[in-house]
Amino acid sequence: MNPDIWAIVPVKEIEGAKQRLSDFLSPDQRRTLAATMLRDVLRALVQVKELAGIAVVTLDPHATELAEKLGARVITEGARDGHTGAVTAGGRVLLREGRAGMLTVPGDIPRIRAEEVRAVIAAHRPGPSFTIAPAHDEKGSNAILLIPPDGVKLRFGDDSYFPHLDASRQAGIEPTIVPAPGIGMDIDHPVDLAAFLRMTPRIETETLEFLEKSGLAATILRAFPEG
Repeated sequence: MNPDIWAIVPVKEIEGAKQRLSDFLSPDQRRTLAATMLRDVLRALVQVKELAGIAVVTLDPHATELAEKLGARVITEGARDGHTGAVTAGGRVLLREGRAGMLTVPGDIPRIRAEEVRAVIAAHRPGPSFTIAPAHDEKGSNAILLIPPDGVKLRFGDDSYFPHLDASRQAGIEPTIVPAPGIGMDIDHPVDLAAFLRMTPRIETETLEFLEKSGLAATILRAFPEG
């Protein structure tokens, strides 16, 4: 029997999202990109039958509508408390409900695949346990599975991966590391878009379709030539 693991996806307001891409994308394009990436993430998660449920921590109307359309619940507690605060609040809700575990992923990893999520879940040990899939640069923490949901104190940021390994060990839990290229490809900077566009094998996502059809893909690839 699979543990009672819920996915928690924190989403801040899509209006004004992805400011670090403003040199290449207009406000409308950034909003569309953020919403499209979230759709890709949620559509991958709903395919993972090993998850007991999915919750989006948000106050954003578009994210709320999308979550409800795809069968995810919406948690508003802590939604404006930053990434760390939103994930922590989601974990508190799960604890109050007696849920066994929490898998948290961000909404900006559009190459995430259901099989990668299953691999993270399959790798987890009996609780208390901590499993992590790092960002491609081994700086960010792009997926964390915690049993119980408050087993390790989390603090997200640009350089959270190794601090999270340390926090797990300080909690008396040896971390399990599961590299996953799709989960690891988060998009924060223009160079991340270029890396995303060049990744192989090609995976058809709405995000890729948007970038190509809008002409943004060609612009980004010219700005960041390979090598």
